[in-house]
Amino acid sequence: MSVIIGNRYDIVYLFDCKDGNPNGDPDAANAPRIDPETRHGLVSDVCLKRKIRNFVLSEGGPGNDIFIQQKSPLNPRIAEMCDEAKLPVNWKADGKSDKTDKDNAKKRPPTEIRKLQEALCARYFDIRSFGGVLSTGPNAGQIRGPVQFTFSRSVDPVQSLDLCITRVADVDKPEGEMGRKNLIPYGLYRCQGFISANLAKAPCNFTEDDLAMVFRSLCGRASVTEDFGRNMFMGDESSSHGLMAPRMLVVFKHGSALGNAPAHKLFDRITVQLKEKVKKEKQAPRAFSDYDVLIDREQLPKTVELLELLL
Repeated sequence: MSVIIGNRYDIVYLFDCKDGNPNGDPDAANAPRIDPETRHGLVSDVCLKRKIRNFVLSEGGPGNDIFIQQKSPLNPRIAEMCDEAKLPVNWKADGKSDKTDKDNAKKRPPTEIRKLQEALCARYFDIRSFGGVLSTGPNAGQIRGPVQFTFSRSVDPVQSLDLCITRVADVDKPEGEMGRKNLIPYGLYRCQGFISANLAKAPCNFTEDDLAMVFRSLCGRASVTEDFGRNMFMGDESSSHGLMAPRMLVVFKHGSALGNAPAHKLFDRITVQLKEKVKKEKQAPRAFSDYDVLIDREQLPKTVELLELLL
């Protein structure tokens, strides 16, 4: 049986998108997310978590079910776990619980909430990893997960294109119609991540096997000795996403559960910049090969280990 992680990890993750939309904004006609002041591209943390969820669900295995799935309401899942744990549900399947039921759910004793949380974490990988708000119906409280990501930001400004496309066949008339497609020609995105051993304890019980699954989803392998396999971008391809691929995953492994060095100081050791040739010719970046990735290994704290899982 895999043990709960005992070390803190901070990660720097690079991925790129070519001729696609890495993360559309529904409030902006699904255009690529962009910082309006700097024109740098943005990808939300929940976008990456969704890809990890899909990867884990496709891998399968005990304890790797996914709580948040498309068109699958959450309260019935919590109610099902209440039944399995032999705890009162206090919630009706049609969602029309009366005031007494709702009040009873809110007043669920801490011991029951803890038992319910541990059962949910044991079954669902995403609750065990990312946490969740589980107080919306039968009431399982709230869980802080050990795995968190920042918004990803492109290394350089990106150009959002709104392209016109045509369809030769309409749904109910002979002539075709016009449509739109949003994309960026190229963007290299940088994300920082944090994996807390302190939050990996009960009720999450986030294990070394779970950590390996997160790393495999990001880059295709969990250690420097492991062969590369599938990653979360494989199987997630679509015409709107273009070509997306992981490019770098550097992991800082601390010697303790709470950490031995400030995360931002470790992140500053990794610099991504355009190559001098590209700068001199004033070219817009169009490939990962247009960049240099520099890692400062000098005077790294002895209690922090640097692992290059993908570079």
